[in-house]
Amino acid sequence: MTSGMTTPKTKPSGPNRSRHRAGGRRVSCFNCAPTREAVLLWTDLAWVGVLAIPVAWLLFSLEYTGRDQYVQLRCVGLLAVVPVVTVVLALTRQYHDLLYVTSVSIGTTGVPVVVEGGVWYWVAAGYTYLLGVGGMIPLLGLLTSDTAPFRGQSVALLVGLVVPWATNLLYLAGVLSIAGVDPTPIAFGVSGVAYLGALTQFRLLGTVPTPNARARRLLFDRMQEGAVVVDSNDNVVDVNDSSLDILGVDSCTVLGAPADEVIPEYDRLPDDGKLSGHLTVDTQFGTRPYDVVVTRINNVRGTPIGRVIRFHDIGEHLRQQQRLEALHRILRHNIRTETNVIHGYVDQFADDADAQIVKRRALRIDEIGRKGREAIELFDTTHGGDRPRSLSSLLDDCLTAARDEHPAATFAYDLLNEDVAVAGVLESVFSNLLENAVVHNPSDDPHVRVSVRRVSDAGRVRVDVADDGPGIDDYELCVLKDGTETPLKHGSGLGLWIVKWGVDAAGGTVGFAANDPTGLVVTVDVPIDEQQ
Repeated sequence: MTSGMTTPKTKPSGPNRSRHRAGGRRVSCFNCAPTREAVLLWTDLAWVGVLAIPVAWLLFSLEYTGRDQYVQLRCVGLLAVVPVVTVVLALTRQYHDLLYVTSVSIGTTGVPVVVEGGVWYWVAAGYTYLLGVGGMIPLLGLLTSDTAPFRGQSVALLVGLVVPWATNLLYLAGVLSIAGVDPTPIAFGVSGVAYLGALTQFRLLGTVPTPNARARRLLFDRMQEGAVVVDSNDNVVDVNDSSLDILGVDSCTVLGAPADEVIPEYDRLPDDGKLSGHLTVDTQFGTRPYDVVVTRINNVRGTPIGRVIRFHDIGEHLRQQQRLEALHRILRHNIRTETNVIHGYVDQFADDADAQIVKRRALRIDEIGRKGREAIELFDTTHGGDRPRSLSSLLDDCLTAARDEHPAATFAYDLLNEDVAVAGVLESVFSNLLENAVVHNPSDDPHVRVSVRRVSDAGRVRVDVADDGPGIDDYELCVLKDGTETPLKHGSGLGLWIVKWGVDAAGGTVGFAANDPTGLVVTVDVPIDEQQ
């Protein structure tokens, strides 16, 4: 035992047994006590520390590693039962032999000696070592932590416990003894050095892993996606709060139940990966569609031991997709058809100035419809806008289309000395920037220059589109900066919004600055797709 109490031997026979044990293993010295009874009293009271330290060690380990749900008053009370009983038995040793078969005596050097321990002696000894091992188990998990201070702290704490523990075991086994005295107190000096290193080098009690376990559980329980954990036998072993709401079940009844009784169409789910199509779940408010992703759980040897099944509600996504498809149809067919009809009737009735105004307005409506379709496609990944493309090829296509559309304009292009890949959604961005640079320039010979440069060591590329037009109103930029429009505060069209939404979708930024001596410079800064 870490208290230094001796391991009892078989009681010697005969009248001289006290003399036989007088030179036995010593526990501790209380020479400061004036009488024999005082020495023995302090020996009995030492049990308070002997049993309190292992209890405190276990509670510290649980609290330190974030398992504070066990550090409750009831648990502490249960842990204190054996220490309290041991102290009571020590103070009443003259009335029984549960703690000592032969009462504690004083050796020739004044050191208390246990001749033979009783049944409870072994219970107390086993209890201290059991708590010591229990306190070590949570710390062992920190040895593989990704956080270096936590690894250092756990090693120091384990060393501080194991060294005196092993020393005491060796002493009790008769392997290690210094002049018949228990060397365990000396070993505690090693513990002090280890704990000092933990405090100074690894910030013990300054940086602690306490939140980790609770945070992981909190994330699992509070995540918006439903999550169900099943074992290798397809039984439910864990669920989060969202999954209980999705499936309409109670955790008390679902845990341990077969998964096919809890999850609809369970046989459709893949062993690993995303479910083809979506899963329909019946609720009290009707049916709801869910995307389902299954993630296999493997042990350290790569053997599957279970799966995590996640449910993502796609009801709103499907409704949004339906709205986008309806708007896309209206903008693609209905508006164009109506503007063509208007344009044809005007040609039949007149060809004066008023007719030309009507024609221009009809074409303007058709142009707004086209911009609307572009805006919708930015948010529809089925059109491939999220796939990476060569920046040089993308800009070449945009410049070719702009030259064909506006032959009077002059376009210049400063090439990058290397080709890089960027998000394909940027094609709409640069097409609109080139178009705006020409359409909003009152000059008969607009000049537009496109310059590309790579940001050093940042994995990004910047594209400048500079023109010599009148620039852009601060009012338009203010609307873009705020990110919202109101009936009293709105932009003049969709072109700039397409630029902003497209750059955001590509994970980049867009900036506007005055060109020298006149015009505007739009800078698009986007990440390079390194996988290409």
